[in-house]
Amino acid sequence: MQFLPHHLHEMMEKYLVLAHEKSDPIFKFIDKKIKPYLSHGFEYLLFQISPYWHHLFYYILVSLLGYICLKGTKQNSSASSNSHHELNLFFTSVSATTISSMSTIEMENFSTTQLIVLVILMFSGGEVFLSLLGLQIRKLKHKKRARNHVLNPNPSSQTEGIKYKSLRALNHVVLVYLLVSHILGYIFVSLYISIISPSANNVLEMKKLESHLFSLFVTVSTFSNCGFIPTNENMMPFNKNSGLLLILIPQILFGNKLYPSFLRLVIYVLDKFTKKEEYNYMLNHHADLGYGLLISSFKAFLLSVTAIGLIGIQFLVFCFLEWNSIVFQGQNWYRKLVGSLFQTVNSRHSGESIVDISLLSPATLALFVVMMYLPSSTIFVPLSYDKESTIVSENSQNKRSGKKEESSFIQNLKFSPLSYLAIFVILVCITESTSLKEDPLNFTVFNIIVEVVSAYGNVGFSMGYSCERRLVNSSYCKDTCYGFVGRWTWKGKFLLILVMLFGRLKRFHFHSGKAWKLSL
Repeated sequence: MQFLPHHLHEMMEKYLVLAHEKSDPIFKFIDKKIKPYLSHGFEYLLFQISPYWHHLFYYILVSLLGYICLKGTKQNSSASSNSHHELNLFFTSVSATTISSMSTIEMENFSTTQLIVLVILMFSGGEVFLSLLGLQIRKLKHKKRARNHVLNPNPSSQTEGIKYKSLRALNHVVLVYLLVSHILGYIFVSLYISIISPSANNVLEMKKLESHLFSLFVTVSTFSNCGFIPTNENMMPFNKNSGLLLILIPQILFGNKLYPSFLRLVIYVLDKFTKKEEYNYMLNHHADLGYGLLISSFKAFLLSVTAIGLIGIQFLVFCFLEWNSIVFQGQNWYRKLVGSLFQTVNSRHSGESIVDISLLSPATLALFVVMMYLPSSTIFVPLSYDKESTIVSENSQNKRSGKKEESSFIQNLKFSPLSYLAIFVILVCITESTSLKEDPLNFTVFNIIVEVVSAYGNVGFSMGYSCERRLVNSSYCKDTCYGFVGRWTWKGKFLLILVMLFGRLKRFHFHSGKAWKLSL
């Protein structure tokens, strides 16, 4: 300010001093009066509000941001874009965020930038990443309690201190698990495409897809159990690349079904090698940490047995029914085995597919519907152990404080998840009633059930739509590679958005509907 005249310089200094004197009370008022309210409000929203609302707000917010990003970037082509384009973009964003992979737009229509947006949405909606965010909240909640360990070293504060250290260590373990799984998956897929299998690389060149982007997209989608693949035909172009399928199968299991079991195994190994008290506390006091995906060793064993058992049953049934079907025509026994295993593993939650689902036998489709309905946390528990765990859970619930009468009243009004699915199927049949009458071979009630259950299970399987099955030939009908929902009205699509959100929040509805009895 030396270039200003002396009198102007003095005048500006006086104005600055005067402004400081005038504004100082305002800042003091904000610091003393408003800041505490903001701090308490933030703590209330973070620690007192139900996790259900945290999750719902998160999915809606991320979906809206994803929609804005998809809308703000240009697509490769609009040739196959159907009606309701704006709704389709939002539908795709919700589908990626809820890891459902229900599609209303062909994947090859998305540009490179849009594919990167979908990668971010799938990563942010993955089970492991979301649990990591939950750990951050719990770590903040215990941070103040951990400080009491220094100021007041009594036994209870010491326990809080160990708990906070364990939460921090668990946060690091989950973060490393997440990063290592993605890095190794990306490396293996990239090496397979670029070195081991020229045929897979030829498919990408024909579809003008960058191999590195494809490897990243597939790795994130598979680990998060989303099911989106940047090709119109999903994994069908790679049905003969058994090595690639074998690489992806562990990724599916590491990211969802067997994640609690593998996480406990990792912590067990760390405890044996490091002998740190944090890891020992995680193993012996997992319930105190409040991390739902860290379970006891017995439950981890039961979860593994249940998941592998269900996959084994599906695998045997699938091989028996589809071994000589048209979906495996021209393939040898090894490719059939690997393909059957890949398809059955995906039917529980992931939704990637190497076959046309509509060509499978009715019995296989019925089995898939049942498996899609079962959540990834499904576990077989012996009756004796279940009674003991029920007593423990009831005792812990009796210690909780809160509005028990209000919550019990709300719980009594709730239906079971299966009842809600039936309601959604009925509503979709109402919105699509015209198509059910005019196009009965494509718009069947069973196809709608498959679509709704697939959206609820966040799987992504779809029966698709075929112009050849139309009773009335239409010149404007064109076969496309997006899901059956892409042919629905905007009302039906909106209903399926609600189903995807409801399915992603299914963990909060497991115990609903108990007030409704089917017998006296």
